[in-house]
Amino acid sequence: MLGSSIFVALTAAAGAIASPLELITRSTPAGTGTNNGFFYSFWTDGVGSVTYNNGAGGTYDVTWQNVGNFVAGKGWNPGSAHTVTYNGTWNGASVNSYLSVYGWTKNPLIEYYVVESYGSYNPSTGATKLGSVDTDGSTYDIYRTQRVNQPSIEGTSTFYQYWSVRRSKRVGGSVTMQNHFTAWQNLGLTLGTQNYQIVATEGYQSSGSAAITVHQS
Repeated sequence: MLGSSIFVALTAAAGAIASPLELITRSTPAGTGTNNGFFYSFWTDGVGSVTYNNGAGGTYDVTWQNVGNFVAGKGWNPGSAHTVTYNGTWNGASVNSYLSVYGWTKNPLIEYYVVESYGSYNPSTGATKLGSVDTDGSTYDIYRTQRVNQPSIEGTSTFYQYWSVRRSKRVGGSVTMQNHFTAWQNLGLTLGTQNYQIVATEGYQSSGSAAITVHQS
């Protein structure tokens, strides 16, 4: 592969100094798969620049610039009601970005978010608050929104989104998914069969970066 040959030559010449071509070589293309025992998903609408890299274990890093919309992260497929533990850095606090436990179910088709931190835009803006749940050291406010003819794991579809949005933002900790699923169910927000579930970084019309490690539950 031409890129690999160039990279080897430059590495020999530069010694331990990393070149931009190294970053290009190790970047993970958009899609889904498994890496070091974890499922990963990387979706982008193709606007702007997003570089996503799978690292050791449950680690990933992502840098984005002038994007339309992207979602990327590591976790499990299928997801479950387990406790998700993560840590890292998220440089999205001043831009339109979320850090969340993010997943999908089928039958019904549901997209869900447990938002741990968000930047300049609260994703619940304009939605009706249905309730709240106290768990993992904070109150999370619960919302439901609907997406009409939008991308999904089943292609272009109409589906509901369920949201738990943490009031005291954080980057790192444990998320007891069972408590959110139970709270949603008690409000009539029914989930289907679990599909994938990741600790996701999402950006919308923004630029930023994140480096996150997801731990086996």
